[in-house]
Amino acid sequence: MTSKADFTEAEWDQVLSGPPMAGMMVATADHGGMMRETFAMAKAYGEARQQHGKSELLDAIVVAKPERDHTRFHSYDELQRHTLELVAAAVATVESKATADEVEDYRRFILTLARRVAERHEEHGTQVSPAERAAIDALAGALGAKDD
Repeated sequence: MTSKADFTEAEWDQVLSGPPMAGMMVATADHGGMMRETFAMAKAYGEARQQHGKSELLDAIVVAKPERDHTRFHSYDELQRHTLELVAAAVATVESKATADEVEDYRRFILTLARRVAERHEEHGTQVSPAERAAIDALAGALGAKDD
């Protein structure tokens, strides 16, 4: 099993940054509901903690306090570009250290978190707005995963 000790400090920071940045990208894809969407992100971490023991790697990720990237982005496009590059690099890092199952757990956690954030606040009369759906699809592509 892969653990935090298998990563350098920089690699671990990268792996930890992927999920909250993905959530932030989806939360800002469509305006409104930021507080509820932030709460949904925290809830996704809590739910993942309840599945403790399935993956030592995922356990270590979800017990770490999600740190928000304080980079100032000038536009949503800039935020999206940064996030997609970050999650792609984080997955590559996890792939280089972890088992295939652990990589899949990491991808699934990020996509689940992104969906939770999108579903938390109804926008334009729909559970997940077209902009949020596009953000989730872009994340799935960067993660090398297929969103359900």
